[in-house]
Amino acid sequence: YFADLVLIDPKQSWVVEKENILYKCGWSPFENVEFSNKITHTFVNGNLMYNNGKFNETIKGKRLTFDR
Repeated sequence: YFADLVLIDPKQSWVVEKENILYKCGWSPFENVEFSNKITHTFVNGNLMYNNGKFNETIKGKRLTFDR
């Protein structure tokens, strides 16, 4: 079985800032927005990919392509 799952800490807030944006484009429409929860872990296909600010670099995803 495969599972995609995101775990959050509901007691920890998070502010999106230019320094913590991980997109290649380097910006986000949510810049300077404070969220009341913080993502702590992300599982993709049952594999731990993100753990408190650190990515699992041993498993590579596939690039998304857009066909317009």
